Amino acid sequence: MTSHQQRELDIVVLGATGFTGALTAEYLAAHGAGATRWAIAGRNRGKLEALRDRLGVDVQILEADISDQASLRRMAEASRVVVTTVGPYLRYGEPVVAACAEAGTDYVDLTGEPEFVDRMYVRHHATAERTGARLVHACGFDSVPHDLGTLFTVQQLPQERPIRVRGYVSAGGLPSGGTVDSAVTSFSRFRQAAAAHAERRRTEPSDPTRRVRAVPGRPGYDRDLRAWVLPLPSIDPQIVVRSARALDRYGPDFSYSHFVAVGNPVVAAALTAGVAGTFALAQLPPTRKLLLQLRPSGAGPTAEQRD
Repeated sequence: MTSHQQRELDIVVLGATGFTGALTAEYLAAHGAGATRWAIAGRNRGKLEALRDRLGVDVQILEADISDQASLRRMAEASRVVVTTVGPYLRYGEPVVAACAEAGTDYVDLTGEPEFVDRMYVRHHATAERTGARLVHACGFDSVPHDLGTLFTVQQLPQERPIRVRGYVSAGGLPSGGTVDSAVTSFSRFRQAAAAHAERRRTEPSDPTRRVRAVPGRPGYDRDLRAWVLPLPSIDPQIVVRSARALDRYGPDFSYSHFVAVGNPVVAAALTAGVAGTFALAQLPPTRKLLLQLRPSGAGPTAEQRD
């Protein structure tokens, strides 16, 4: 292994020509020039060169393909950190995790897929510990606001006391095609996800002196918020609880519940029906295929919508 100090690059963005990958590359082009040694990576050199020209920066290009483990290994060994936006991660993510874990390279993704996170822990955590790689999942909207928001809240509370945190999401906007694909894929694999989570719980060390857990919430009207709240079936509670298990500051008895807050009861009912309908349609291959066509890969909100 090459030490971090001897790596040729600081950051590689894998999947840079996709919707979210291009946004990541644009950010690095605007804020990382000079001090940061970074590169864009993917399987299509022509598209990578076109992106480089559009960005207007002299950034290095690496050819790396999910189906070519040797190319992923070369990419991982060249950089201190690999940022991958290639999803759904259950379908495409593990080869990148494996390459980074083996090379001692720090890994960052945007996944919102609980099954993927659990399976990567079971299969690659021990290797990452041995090589010094840090494998960090869900580093986008899933789940940075909720994870850091909960940490901030906990830091305002007395230590060594039981803590109950309820997290609320109130947001608008449209998802990208990759996010829709990940959500539909996760809905279609709820049994496999439950089995992966159980396997991780058997593998992951536990602290018998502390109790940390995610608590399913109940739908209803919250008078303090003046909003209807619905339990949100996302990866965020899993990420928050992982942080709580890692840090004693969360106290001896910590629990977290996660909700979406909606002001209009009609909208709340429609949202519930929409999620239930999507879950049902995701169980059958023909209807699952139709769902994925609603938001194709590479599509996403416009710059005005993101603003």
